[in-house]
Amino acid sequence: MDRIQSINPARIAWCCADHGITPEALAAEVGISTDRMSAVMHDGEGLTFNQLRSVADFFGRGVLFFLEAEPVEAPQVHTPQYRTLASQKPELSPRLKNLIERVEKQRQIFLSLQDELDSDAWTSFEAPDLPSRDVVTAARRVREWLGLGDKNDFESYRTAVEAKGILVFRTNGYNGKWQIAKESPIAGFALYDEHCPVIVVKKMASEAAQNFTLMHELAHVLLHKTSWIDEETDLRSSQGREREANQFAGLVLVPDAFLKQIDDLNRPAEAAMLDEWLRPHHLKWGASTEVILRRLMDVGRLPHAVYVSYRELVSDRTYNNEDQGGSRAYRYREPRHMFGDRYVRTVLDSLSAQHITLSKASGYLDGLKIADVHALERFCAHA
Repeated sequence: MDRIQSINPARIAWCCADHGITPEALAAEVGISTDRMSAVMHDGEGLTFNQLRSVADFFGRGVLFFLEAEPVEAPQVHTPQYRTLASQKPELSPRLKNLIERVEKQRQIFLSLQDELDSDAWTSFEAPDLPSRDVVTAARRVREWLGLGDKNDFESYRTAVEAKGILVFRTNGYNGKWQIAKESPIAGFALYDEHCPVIVVKKMASEAAQNFTLMHELAHVLLHKTSWIDEETDLRSSQGREREANQFAGLVLVPDAFLKQIDDLNRPAEAAMLDEWLRPHHLKWGASTEVILRRLMDVGRLPHAVYVSYRELVSDRTYNNEDQGGSRAYRYREPRHMFGDRYVRTVLDSLSAQHITLSKASGYLDGLKIADVHALERFCAHA
């Protein structure tokens, strides 16, 4: 089989260093022998097209990237937002780094399509005026800014955030390029941009956990005006910006007015019964029992020992944070679940206006089959 001889080994070496792996480890990951990889890196030997495509897919790049003779210039390859996250969590896996870059590409696609549509359907992001150190006031103003009611779930929270010019992506539940791996501790991240920030939330079995992650990342966007990436442990941190983001998320999800609906006299003595006691409020507000208990504790209505007992009970349970998987029977709905209504409608509107081809639309919608693109159009038309 013919081999491509014009491969630039320096670009493979740069990608390996960027992802923290060796060329030998890369060879094992993509199914190429170490002898063949060594010959490419040191002797100017080539790879078959399929082998080179495997290397390119592993790094989330196009094949042509490795055929260019020029050295890599990092500022042109990685955005400032990407570099912020990579420096914050240098141990990020290649798969997660690829996801971050893929999200940034989706944002650029969205903005480009919006420019071509020249419509008023998308509201540009304008951050509200918030006090820098008063998280309580900031949360109250943001809740008003979002126009939140007293009953919410993930989709209503997402709709409110997207209406303010922020894209909200949720990773999918099946194994693929838009998934945060089950074993990964990452819960979500925010890519700050003055014109169009993006928040990415890991899909979990608990929707309340997704809601908290969404509001936690929103705090990084609105309070800190920076890109940020969070592990699950960060969502319980009591230090620095993480503490502020956690406090903000709790106040947005469960404002003081909501706490007045809780009857302390009916609080059970057993920690195991607290879930049932707060179930109606948990379902209505889209906030977990733990978040509600923490808010009650913060305002002096719950003893710290009760909260600690509940936390110990929860930590002893076996949870599967990752959703059990996406149903392929409804494949056409997945882009809307992942990228949100705003993004998907922008792609479909561009297709309808003949600004893009059906093939382009398919690529922008996670590689949907042509028939599924049409099914998605019908689904959005009745949503």
